Amino acid sequence: MIKKYLKEIELAGIILLFLGFVIGHLVNMPFGAMVVVVGLFLWFLTIVYKALHWKQYQRENMVNIYIMLGAIIIFLITLFLRK
Repeated sequence: MIKKYLKEIELAGIILLFLGFVIGHLVNMPFGAMVVVVGLFLWFLTIVYKALHWKQYQRENMVNIYIMLGAIIIFLITLFLRK
């Protein structure tokens, strides 16, 4: 069932991540954080499904790994620059 809607779930999660980030910085931090958490959950759901079916989604898994590493590096850089 999830395979049929995998792209839509992933896209919805990514859009919610960006919307939550914008809302959190421009309007309301707690509401933006909640939107980001929902987006992360949806994106994480697709990542777990693709990881469990590695051979079928090998290329997408590698892209997701690089995106996550980049996001972690950006997070650490912003964390250290705030001090």
